[in-house]
Amino acid sequence: MRYFFYCLFVFLLFGCAAIPFQSAKINGVSFVASRGVVDSSHVKPLVQINANAAAVMPFGFIRDQNHPEVTHNTKRQWYGETRSGAKQYIEALHQENIRVMVKPQLWISHGDFTGFLKADTETDWELLEASYSDFILKYAALAEELNVEVFCIGTELEEFIKNRPEYWHQLIKEIRTIYTGKLTYAANWDEFWTTPFWPELDYVGVDAYFPVSDMQTPSIEDCIKGWEKHKEGLKEFSKKLDRQILFTEYGYRSVDYTGKEPWRYDRSMTSVNLDAQNNATKALFDAVWDEDWFAGGYLWKWFINHDEVGGIENNQFTPQNKPVEAIIRSHYERKFN
Repeated sequence: MRYFFYCLFVFLLFGCAAIPFQSAKINGVSFVASRGVVDSSHVKPLVQINANAAAVMPFGFIRDQNHPEVTHNTKRQWYGETRSGAKQYIEALHQENIRVMVKPQLWISHGDFTGFLKADTETDWELLEASYSDFILKYAALAEELNVEVFCIGTELEEFIKNRPEYWHQLIKEIRTIYTGKLTYAANWDEFWTTPFWPELDYVGVDAYFPVSDMQTPSIEDCIKGWEKHKEGLKEFSKKLDRQILFTEYGYRSVDYTGKEPWRYDRSMTSVNLDAQNNATKALFDAVWDEDWFAGGYLWKWFINHDEVGGIENNQFTPQNKPVEAIIRSHYERKFN
């Protein structure tokens, strides 16, 4: 009998140790679609920064506000933006134990902001709704087929939701008949307060470009102070809905004033300020990541060809081959182990 208990102890000790620990937090990146297929060499850099999750982002396209039909999965799109590309990306990520959120997104010609998308007539509304449902439900089916962990039903569509709330309630019901994993929606940072369907989803998703500092090179301390005016509201909102907050996007450009209007991506901002990106990112980790109401987030953004992007002369969002990459690696390691 003593030998039996000894064997049981050894089995539990070493057997459990063989099971990789999964962090309760989503330590993710936004995995940008590309022209070609993904293999382990493209996924390994995610493993090396200790990421445990990635958002895969297929695209639908709208010509303009006067023609609000969503087209998708066409031969004109990059491979990673299509259904077959998304499937291949998901399989490659899962192969490396990276959990996936499928996050279908819209692109309106000329880069018009999706938050302003709305139709002028009932006929156009019905066209938009029917084509958007076709787009989303096809990717919900793919997510279910591949056991995807999280599915995002839309990204920054404030006017569409405000004007057609009943459509969205019905869409969520239809998605639930197809997909059995966790659902979220990616609301803009100033939109999520009024999104009407959070009780029907599993996470409150926020594209977290909250302004946190007016400094040219914001200090960590100043950004943490800037987060204080947002954190209490997020905490109370999470408590009210009994849902964790998920940052469906977060991140900072390596430019001057990166904490002032973090959503800006226009090329008129030409400076390179690596310290600003470092400090704002570190402050977000310090201010938010350990909060009980916070589920984690997906860094914006991560390109598949790691060795060819980013770098110390790059002033865009990507952390790749910049000093901030080490900050992310260290933080994700701390939260992974």
